[in-house]
Amino acid sequence: MTPGNNGASTPEDDDPFGYLYADGQANGAQPPSGGGYGYPNSVNRVRAVGTRQYGQQPQSAQTAPYGQVPQQASYSQPNAHYAAPETLPGGAQTAHHATPAGGGGRGGRGPNTKGLLIGAIAVVAAVVIGIGVAMLGGDKDKDDASDKPGTTPTQSEESKPSPSASKGGAAKQDLPKTDAKALRLSPGMTTASEFKGAKADGGVYVTGFNHVGAKVTWTVNGIEEAGDYRLYARYSVPGVDANATLLVNGKANTQPMGLKNFINSPKGDWEKGWQTSWAPVTLTKGTNTIELECNEGNQCDAVLDQLWVQ
Repeated sequence: MTPGNNGASTPEDDDPFGYLYADGQANGAQPPSGGGYGYPNSVNRVRAVGTRQYGQQPQSAQTAPYGQVPQQASYSQPNAHYAAPETLPGGAQTAHHATPAGGGGRGGRGPNTKGLLIGAIAVVAAVVIGIGVAMLGGDKDKDDASDKPGTTPTQSEESKPSPSASKGGAAKQDLPKTDAKALRLSPGMTTASEFKGAKADGGVYVTGFNHVGAKVTWTVNGIEEAGDYRLYARYSVPGVDANATLLVNGKANTQPMGLKNFINSPKGDWEKGWQTSWAPVTLTKGTNTIELECNEGNQCDAVLDQLWVQ
Protein backbone atom coordinates (compact mmCIF):
# COMPACT_ATOMS: atom_id res chain seq x y z
CA MET A 1 0.00 0.00 0.00
CA THR A 2 1.26 3.49 -0.89
CA PRO A 3 0.45 6.77 0.78
CA GLY A 4 -2.52 8.61 -0.59
CA ASN A 5 -5.77 7.56 -2.23
CA ASN A 6 -5.46 4.42 -4.31
CA GLY A 7 -8.79 4.96 -5.94
CA ALA A 8 -10.99 1.91 -5.96
CA SER A 9 -9.32 0.23 -3.02
CA THR A 10 -11.39 -0.70 0.03
CA PRO A 11 -11.49 1.60 3.04
CA GLU A 12 -9.25 -0.82 4.93
CA ASP A 13 -6.44 0.03 2.41
CA ASP A 14 -6.62 3.77 3.11
CA ASP A 15 -3.76 5.15 5.11
CA PRO A 16 -5.34 7.36 7.79
CA PHE A 17 -2.07 9.20 8.25
CA GLY A 18 -1.29 9.87 4.56
CA TYR A 19 -1.36 13.61 5.06
CA LEU A 20 1.82 13.31 7.11
CA TYR A 21 3.90 12.20 4.07
CA ALA A 22 5.06 14.29 1.16
CA ASP A 23 3.69 11.90 -1.46
CA GLY A 24 0.39 11.79 0.41
CA GLN A 25 0.11 15.53 0.42
CA ALA A 26 0.96 15.50 -3.30
CA ASN A 27 -2.02 13.19 -3.86
CA GLY A 28 -4.35 15.56 -2.00
CA ALA A 29 -4.32 14.11 1.54
CA GLN A 30 -5.59 16.57 4.18
CA PRO A 31 -5.69 16.46 7.97
CA PRO A 32 -9.01 15.17 9.33
CA SER A 33 -11.68 17.82 9.82
CA GLY A 34 -14.88 15.92 10.66
CA GLY A 35 -14.82 13.81 7.45
CA GLY A 36 -12.50 10.96 6.59
CA TYR A 37 -9.00 10.33 7.75
CA GLY A 38 -7.33 12.79 5.39
CA TYR A 39 -7.83 11.53 1.82
CA PRO A 40 -10.47 12.71 -0.53
CA ASN A 41 -13.48 10.37 -0.60
CA SER A 42 -12.10 8.42 2.41
CA VAL A 43 -14.52 6.54 4.56
CA ASN A 44 -16.09 8.60 7.30
CA ARG A 45 -16.01 6.40 10.33
CA VAL A 46 -17.13 8.98 12.85
CA ARG A 47 -20.27 7.87 14.73
CA ALA A 48 -22.06 9.61 17.50
CA VAL A 49 -21.98 7.87 20.88
CA GLY A 50 -25.06 5.69 21.41
CA THR A 51 -26.08 5.40 17.79
CA ARG A 52 -24.72 1.89 17.33
CA GLN A 53 -27.55 -0.67 17.25
CA TYR A 54 -26.81 -4.31 18.08
CA GLY A 55 -28.85 -7.31 17.18
CA GLN A 56 -30.53 -5.70 14.16
CA GLN A 57 -29.67 -4.75 10.59
CA PRO A 58 -31.30 -1.46 9.54
CA GLN A 59 -32.62 -1.31 6.04
CA SER A 60 -30.67 1.87 5.45
CA ALA A 61 -27.38 0.06 6.14
CA GLN A 62 -28.08 -2.30 3.25
CA THR A 63 -28.77 0.46 0.76
CA ALA A 64 -26.39 3.24 1.83
CA PRO A 65 -23.83 4.11 -0.85
CA TYR A 66 -20.23 3.17 -0.24
CA GLY A 67 -18.33 5.82 1.77
CA GLN A 68 -21.40 7.32 3.45
CA VAL A 69 -22.72 6.84 6.94
CA PRO A 70 -25.91 4.81 6.76
CA GLN A 71 -28.96 6.24 8.49
CA GLN A 72 -29.23 4.70 11.93
CA ALA A 73 -32.43 3.44 13.41
CA SER A 74 -33.81 4.94 16.60
CA TYR A 75 -32.03 3.73 19.72
CA SER A 76 -35.24 2.88 21.51
CA GLN A 77 -36.81 1.19 18.46
CA PRO A 78 -37.29 -2.55 19.11
CA ASN A 79 -35.74 -5.06 16.77
CA ALA A 80 -38.44 -6.86 14.91
CA HIS A 81 -36.11 -9.83 14.33
CA TYR A 82 -35.28 -10.30 18.05
CA ALA A 83 -37.26 -12.35 20.54
CA ALA A 84 -36.46 -13.18 24.16
CA PRO A 85 -35.32 -16.81 24.73
CA GLU A 86 -38.20 -17.55 27.10
CA THR A 87 -40.74 -16.70 24.34
CA LEU A 88 -39.35 -19.37 22.02
CA PRO A 89 -40.56 -22.98 22.12
CA GLY A 90 -38.59 -24.86 24.78
CA GLY A 91 -37.02 -21.66 26.03
CA ALA A 92 -35.79 -21.36 29.63
CA GLN A 93 -38.18 -19.98 32.16
CA THR A 94 -37.00 -16.88 33.96
CA ALA A 95 -37.00 -17.34 37.73
CA HIS A 96 -37.79 -14.34 39.82
CA HIS A 97 -36.21 -14.39 43.24
CA ALA A 98 -37.66 -12.11 45.86
CA THR A 99 -35.19 -10.30 48.01
CA PRO A 100 -35.69 -11.28 51.64
CA ALA A 101 -37.00 -8.50 53.81
CA GLY A 102 -34.75 -7.17 56.51
CA GLY A 103 -31.51 -7.46 54.56
CA GLY A 104 -28.25 -8.43 56.19
CA GLY A 105 -26.45 -11.73 56.39
CA ARG A 106 -27.64 -15.12 57.69
CA GLY A 107 -30.74 -15.36 55.47
CA GLY A 108 -31.92 -11.80 56.02
CA ARG A 109 -32.08 -12.05 59.83
CA GLY A 110 -31.01 -9.05 61.83
CA PRO A 111 -28.43 -9.11 64.67
CA ASN A 112 -29.09 -11.59 67.46
CA THR A 113 -30.09 -9.02 70.08
CA LYS A 114 -31.77 -11.64 72.26
CA GLY A 115 -28.52 -13.57 72.59
CA LEU A 116 -26.61 -10.40 73.47
CA LEU A 117 -29.17 -9.52 76.15
CA ILE A 118 -28.95 -12.99 77.73
CA GLY A 119 -25.15 -12.78 77.74
CA ALA A 120 -25.22 -9.37 79.45
CA ILE A 121 -27.62 -10.63 82.14
CA ALA A 122 -25.38 -13.65 82.78
CA VAL A 123 -22.33 -11.40 83.27
CA VAL A 124 -24.19 -9.16 85.73
CA ALA A 125 -25.45 -12.20 87.68
CA ALA A 126 -21.90 -13.62 87.91
CA VAL A 127 -20.58 -10.30 89.27
CA VAL A 128 -23.36 -10.09 91.89
CA ILE A 129 -22.73 -13.68 93.01
CA GLY A 130 -18.96 -13.03 93.25
CA ILE A 131 -19.53 -9.94 95.43
CA GLY A 132 -21.90 -11.90 97.70
CA VAL A 133 -19.37 -14.72 98.14
CA ALA A 134 -16.58 -12.22 98.90
CA MET A 135 -18.73 -10.47 101.53
CA LEU A 136 -19.67 -13.76 103.19
CA GLY A 137 -16.02 -14.82 103.22
CA GLY A 138 -15.02 -11.49 104.81
CA ASP A 139 -17.59 -11.90 107.57
CA LYS A 140 -16.38 -15.44 108.22
CA ASP A 141 -12.78 -14.21 108.54
CA LYS A 142 -13.90 -11.56 111.03
CA ASP A 143 -15.74 -14.15 113.13
CA ASP A 144 -12.75 -16.47 113.09
CA ALA A 145 -10.38 -13.68 114.06
CA SER A 146 -12.56 -12.55 116.97
CA ASP A 147 -12.62 -16.10 118.40
CA LYS A 148 -8.85 -16.55 118.61
CA PRO A 149 -7.37 -16.41 122.15
CA GLY A 150 -5.27 -13.33 122.84
CA THR A 151 -2.69 -12.51 125.44
CA THR A 152 -4.62 -9.60 127.01
CA PRO A 153 -7.69 -10.44 129.15
CA THR A 154 -10.76 -8.48 128.08
CA GLN A 155 -13.59 -10.29 129.91
CA SER A 156 -15.74 -8.45 132.47
CA GLU A 157 -18.19 -9.72 135.11
CA GLU A 158 -21.22 -9.53 132.82
CA SER A 159 -19.60 -11.33 129.86
CA LYS A 160 -19.92 -15.07 129.40
CA PRO A 161 -17.01 -17.34 128.43
CA SER A 162 -16.99 -18.02 124.72
CA PRO A 163 -17.05 -21.70 123.70
CA SER A 164 -13.94 -21.38 121.58
CA ALA A 165 -12.07 -24.55 120.73
CA SER A 166 -8.44 -25.10 121.65
CA LYS A 167 -5.86 -25.92 119.04
CA GLY A 168 -6.11 -29.52 120.17
CA GLY A 169 -9.83 -29.63 119.38
CA ALA A 170 -11.00 -29.83 123.05
CA ALA A 171 -14.26 -27.95 122.42
CA LYS A 172 -16.16 -31.25 122.21
CA GLN A 173 -15.39 -32.28 125.81
CA ASP A 174 -16.73 -30.93 129.08
CA LEU A 175 -13.74 -29.00 130.40
CA PRO A 176 -13.02 -28.78 134.12
CA LYS A 177 -14.42 -26.09 136.40
CA THR A 178 -13.93 -25.41 140.13
CA ASP A 179 -14.96 -22.95 142.85
CA ALA A 180 -13.51 -21.58 146.05
CA LYS A 181 -14.31 -24.64 148.20
CA ALA A 182 -12.27 -27.00 145.91
CA LEU A 183 -9.10 -24.91 145.78
CA ARG A 184 -6.08 -25.79 147.91
CA LEU A 185 -5.09 -22.72 149.92
CA SER A 186 -1.73 -21.70 151.32
CA PRO A 187 -1.35 -20.80 155.01
CA GLY A 188 -3.03 -17.55 155.95
CA MET A 189 -5.82 -17.91 153.41
CA THR A 190 -9.43 -18.88 154.06
CA THR A 191 -12.97 -18.85 152.65
CA ALA A 192 -15.70 -16.33 153.45
CA SER A 193 -19.19 -15.26 152.34
CA GLU A 194 -19.37 -11.74 153.75
CA PHE A 195 -19.63 -10.00 150.37
CA LYS A 196 -22.71 -10.85 148.33
CA GLY A 197 -22.46 -11.84 144.65
CA ALA A 198 -20.19 -14.92 144.61
CA LYS A 199 -21.50 -17.73 142.33
CA ALA A 200 -19.80 -20.60 144.17
CA ASP A 201 -22.00 -22.88 146.21
CA GLY A 202 -23.22 -20.99 149.28
CA GLY A 203 -21.81 -17.69 148.02
CA VAL A 204 -18.35 -18.70 149.29
CA TYR A 205 -15.14 -17.04 148.00
CA VAL A 206 -11.43 -17.20 148.86
CA THR A 207 -10.02 -14.33 150.88
CA GLY A 208 -6.57 -13.49 152.30
CA PHE A 209 -4.94 -13.29 148.86
CA ASN A 210 -3.64 -9.79 149.55
CA HIS A 211 -0.13 -10.56 150.86
CA VAL A 212 3.11 -11.86 149.33
CA GLY A 213 3.35 -15.66 149.52
CA ALA A 214 -0.39 -16.30 149.24
CA LYS A 215 -1.22 -19.06 146.77
CA VAL A 216 -4.19 -21.07 145.52
CA THR A 217 -3.68 -24.41 143.71
CA TRP A 218 -6.08 -26.21 141.35
CA THR A 219 -5.42 -29.76 140.13
CA VAL A 220 -7.05 -30.00 136.70
CA ASN A 221 -8.11 -33.51 135.65
CA GLY A 222 -9.66 -34.82 132.46
CA ILE A 223 -7.82 -32.90 129.72
CA GLU A 224 -8.36 -35.24 126.76
CA GLU A 225 -5.96 -33.58 124.34
CA ALA A 226 -2.91 -31.40 124.79
CA GLY A 227 -3.08 -27.89 123.41
CA ASP A 228 -3.64 -24.20 124.13
CA TYR A 229 -6.56 -23.22 126.38
CA ARG A 230 -7.86 -20.25 128.35
CA LEU A 231 -7.96 -20.11 132.14
CA TYR A 232 -10.91 -18.01 133.32
CA ALA A 233 -11.22 -16.52 136.81
CA ARG A 234 -14.19 -14.84 138.49
CA TYR A 235 -13.12 -12.42 141.19
CA SER A 236 -13.94 -9.16 142.93
CA VAL A 237 -11.71 -6.13 143.55
CA PRO A 238 -12.43 -3.08 145.69
CA GLY A 239 -12.46 -0.67 142.73
CA VAL A 240 -8.71 -0.96 141.95
CA ASP A 241 -6.69 -3.19 139.58
CA ALA A 242 -5.00 -6.39 140.79
CA ASN A 243 -2.91 -9.21 139.30
CA ALA A 244 -1.23 -12.49 140.23
CA THR A 245 1.56 -14.75 139.01
CA LEU A 246 0.21 -17.72 136.98
CA LEU A 247 2.03 -21.07 136.95
CA VAL A 248 1.08 -24.12 134.84
CA ASN A 249 2.70 -27.42 135.83
CA GLY A 250 5.31 -25.48 137.81
CA LYS A 251 6.22 -23.12 134.94
CA ALA A 252 5.34 -19.44 135.24
CA ASN A 253 3.58 -17.72 132.37
CA THR A 254 5.40 -14.81 130.79
CA GLN A 255 2.44 -12.57 131.68
CA PRO A 256 0.65 -12.34 135.02
CA MET A 257 -3.00 -13.16 135.45
CA GLY A 258 -4.82 -9.85 135.10
CA LEU A 259 -7.44 -9.12 137.78
CA LYS A 260 -8.22 -5.60 136.62
CA ASN A 261 -11.22 -3.43 137.43
CA PHE A 262 -12.65 -3.71 133.89
CA ILE A 263 -16.13 -2.51 134.91
CA ASN A 264 -14.85 0.54 136.82
CA SER A 265 -16.59 -0.47 140.04
CA PRO A 266 -16.66 2.06 142.88
CA LYS A 267 -13.59 2.06 145.11
CA GLY A 268 -14.12 0.06 148.30
CA ASP A 269 -17.35 -1.59 147.11
CA TRP A 270 -16.60 -5.33 146.97
CA GLU A 271 -20.16 -6.38 146.16
CA LYS A 272 -20.12 -4.32 142.94
CA GLY A 273 -16.61 -5.42 141.99
CA TRP A 274 -17.41 -8.94 140.66
CA GLN A 275 -16.09 -9.51 137.13
CA THR A 276 -14.25 -12.03 134.93
CA SER A 277 -10.82 -12.19 133.27
CA TRP A 278 -8.77 -14.84 131.44
CA ALA A 279 -5.20 -15.77 130.51
CA PRO A 280 -3.75 -18.23 127.94
CA VAL A 281 -2.42 -21.56 129.22
CA THR A 282 -0.84 -24.61 127.56
CA LEU A 283 -2.03 -27.90 129.03
CA THR A 284 -0.90 -31.49 128.56
CA LYS A 285 -3.17 -34.48 128.14
CA GLY A 286 -4.53 -35.84 131.44
CA THR A 287 -3.79 -33.99 134.70
CA ASN A 288 -2.35 -30.48 135.06
CA THR A 289 -1.59 -28.20 138.02
CA ILE A 290 -2.55 -24.51 137.88
CA GLU A 291 -1.39 -22.05 140.58
CA LEU A 292 -2.10 -18.39 141.28
CA GLU A 293 0.51 -16.76 143.51
CA CYS A 294 0.93 -13.33 145.04
CA ASN A 295 4.65 -12.64 144.57
CA GLU A 296 6.84 -9.57 144.81
CA GLY A 297 5.65 -7.03 142.25
CA ASN A 298 2.06 -8.33 142.20
CA GLN A 299 -0.97 -6.34 143.35
CA CYS A 300 -3.10 -9.06 144.90
CA ASP A 301 -5.93 -7.27 146.72
CA ALA A 302 -8.73 -9.48 145.35
CA VAL A 303 -11.08 -12.31 146.42
CA LEU A 304 -11.49 -15.41 144.19
CA ASP A 305 -14.82 -17.05 143.35
CA GLN A 306 -14.43 -19.62 140.49
CA LEU A 307 -11.85 -20.97 138.02
CA TRP A 308 -12.52 -22.89 134.75
CA VAL A 309 -10.78 -23.96 131.56
CA GLN A 310 -12.14 -23.04 128.14
